[in-house]
Amino acid sequence: MAELSYQTAAQQLESWTEGQALRRHARAVELTMRRLAREFAPEQETLFATTGLLHDADYEKWPEDHPNRIVQWLNDQQQPEMAQAVAAHYTHWGVPAESLLARSLLAADEATGFVCACCYVRPGGISTLPVSSVRKKLKDKKFAAKVDRGEIQAGCDLLGIENTQLIQWIIEALQDHAEELGIEGT
Repeated sequence: MAELSYQTAAQQLESWTEGQALRRHARAVELTMRRLAREFAPEQETLFATTGLLHDADYEKWPEDHPNRIVQWLNDQQQPEMAQAVAAHYTHWGVPAESLLARSLLAADEATGFVCACCYVRPGGISTLPVSSVRKKLKDKKFAAKVDRGEIQAGCDLLGIENTQLIQWIIEALQDHAEELGIEGT
């Protein structure tokens, strides 16, 4: 089966997602997934990137049915590995993250959102964000309260890495895209 092109993935995201915030999140997770691919599966960078880009594509239009629509669309595109990874990216659904792709998406999603949230409260944005600050904010349950810290830990555990390493990779992945992502600070 042919790999889903990045262009096709981007078009699908745009057709289902109008909001800037969710598009930025999708792009940030894509960048994190690219970084994880470079660490674990360099030959699969496009697969990782497109999966990250599409993981929440149906959330804005059909939040009550998420991720069923994007999973079905991926299956219709003959992308079962991507579909399984998207289905598994939220542990509360009970779908096991069996592949490296699924484990990476699980690790990337909530952690990337959390790192971005940390950038929003720093005058220097991501350019002045140390890993230690993110780790400190993880302990503050009131900060970015909707972020499931258990998801972050589960993703790290499945990849066999410490959250310190994941956070560092996310910061590195997002730094050059700060303006595009709105995390450049004030």
